[in-house]
Amino acid sequence: MTETHGRGREETQEERADRQWSELLQELRVAQTGVQILFGFMLAVVFQERFTDLVEVDRNIYVVTVMLGAATAATLIGPVSYHRLLTGRRMKPQTVIWASRMTVLGLVLLFCTMCSTLLLILRVALHNQLALWLVGGMALWFLLCWFGFPLWAVAKGRSGPRVDDTDDTDDGDDRGSDRA
Repeated sequence: MTETHGRGREETQEERADRQWSELLQELRVAQTGVQILFGFMLAVVFQERFTDLVEVDRNIYVVTVMLGAATAATLIGPVSYHRLLTGRRMKPQTVIWASRMTVLGLVLLFCTMCSTLLLILRVALHNQLALWLVGGMALWFLLCWFGFPLWAVAKGRSGPRVDDTDDTDDGDDRGSDRA
């Protein structure tokens, strides 16, 4: 059963799930690489001679950062495990939905990891309150780039349902036909 959405794409639910899964994998590759590199560097910090010179607050920030990095890695790698364990069970659409949710959670955790990493580095580098202001400014920038701009584009571009929703109807409305 092929569905049309008035948006120039005809595909079955399975074809849509395959396409969405492929797109999600590409997104995850970008995020996972960055997380793994950041996490690797954070793990090495504890073995540096100067680590013992850190004040207790900075050590606590380090521990929180490492735990956030581990949680981020687990969450962004999770969709691969989810897919592998469910392959062949005719659950691709549900797999895509849950993997997408895990990816959004992973981005939130990555946001927290990046802010925590910046806080630790800038506290050590600057030894003053400017570190908090810089991290706050960068946190706002991350929020704008990762969530604000996409949400603004949705609000400005169209107010209807997502094109990829399974319960779409063809209403002849071509707003938002330039898909992201």
